[in-house]
Amino acid sequence: MKQRENWTSNLGFILAAAGSAIGLGNIWRFPYVTGTNGGAAFLLIFLGAIILIGFPVIVAEISLGRSTEKNPVGAFKKIAPDTPWWVVGGLGVFTGFIILSYYSVVAGWSMSYIFKALNGFTPGTDFAALFGSHISGFGVPLFWHAVFMLITVLVIRAGVVGGIQKVAKTLMPVLFIILITLVIRAVTLPGAGEGLSFYLKPDFSKISIQTFTDAIAQAFFTLSLGMGAMITYGSYLSKNDNVSDNAVYIISFDTLIAILAGFAIFPAVFALGFSPSAGPGLVFITLPGVLAKMPLGSLFGFLFFLLLSISALTSAISLLEVVVAYVVDEKGWERKKAAQIIGFIIFLVGIPPILGYSSLSGFSFLGMDVLDTYDWFANNIFLPLGGLLTSIFAAYVWKAKNMMKEANSAPGKITLGKGYAFLLKYIAPTGIIIIMIFNIWTTFVG
Repeated sequence: MKQRENWTSNLGFILAAAGSAIGLGNIWRFPYVTGTNGGAAFLLIFLGAIILIGFPVIVAEISLGRSTEKNPVGAFKKIAPDTPWWVVGGLGVFTGFIILSYYSVVAGWSMSYIFKALNGFTPGTDFAALFGSHISGFGVPLFWHAVFMLITVLVIRAGVVGGIQKVAKTLMPVLFIILITLVIRAVTLPGAGEGLSFYLKPDFSKISIQTFTDAIAQAFFTLSLGMGAMITYGSYLSKNDNVSDNAVYIISFDTLIAILAGFAIFPAVFALGFSPSAGPGLVFITLPGVLAKMPLGSLFGFLFFLLLSISALTSAISLLEVVVAYVVDEKGWERKKAAQIIGFIIFLVGIPPILGYSSLSGFSFLGMDVLDTYDWFANNIFLPLGGLLTSIFAAYVWKAKNMMKEANSAPGKITLGKGYAFLLKYIAPTGIIIIMIFNIWTTFVG
């Protein structure tokens, strides 16, 4: 039997896992969700949700992978053999498959905007029309979807160390340098102070039930929880590395990037007279308008969309690895074959979301197009259900004491105790159930 690969260093694991967590959700979703929920007040609630829900679940997932040295399905099978709990791991594999199919399409948009930025964002351009024209085509979005999936497949083909770890060690520092550069440019613009005030000064009058559910959802989804990614990456982690310490490093890095993204966007948006609550169009419509008015806007536009593409790639790698690890471990496939075949199938499944803006534009699920429908099921059903069942499994089937024994098995700065067990058993599941019920209710009832 071929020996399972392991990260060659603790830093390699941290950067790869942080790369999984740092994706479009940080650079794209976090700023616009913050903007539509009143700025700093949302940020405070988000940080609380990260600690109370994100931390206990990510520790449980990494511990589950490290203890079993298996993919999500194999991990549940090993701890609870001859029970249906393996289905939870299967749900994680399926969720990663579905998310990557449309995630790659959006990542393709960001890659294409790298070149749009180089050509220049000119004042007076109708950027809403430009974006609409881009996504309503077929050939160009399909091409960038294919390019992005090809790059993702090539990384996974190269293996855990030669592919995932190597790319993470290269791209994560680049991502951080680009983001810091954009932050410095944004906060030094004339009039940036209003954006900083919006972002840093809490306005509690803006808080609603929606604010809490959005904060919990963002905290949960930004850490790649419920999709088997942290179980899979944890399965390659050395027994000498402390799980809880690593979880804190991953969460800290992920949260820092999300917060810095806000510093890169809001000062510029306010300084140049745009709305901070522009919704999902903030990145592809509002931001190009901001860049068009900014000195050296093409350069900073290039850097921003390169940043967006890098963050998308590091997350996409983990999504594909979840599925590939499953077929390699459970079906005995060779890694290169698995990466190529699974990657091609995911590419095909991503074609309907592209067509959803043209020949399938008549499709509607509760008013949502194809891509939004994929996203709705992934984010409102599959991910929270997977995270909920994983936390219940870790707390009550594997038992919290056994899970904490695994997490505490290597020396570290953090030792889990009764407080952690309380979060895992009660707080995290309750928070996940709340966002599931609220999001489903608001979709169907309004």
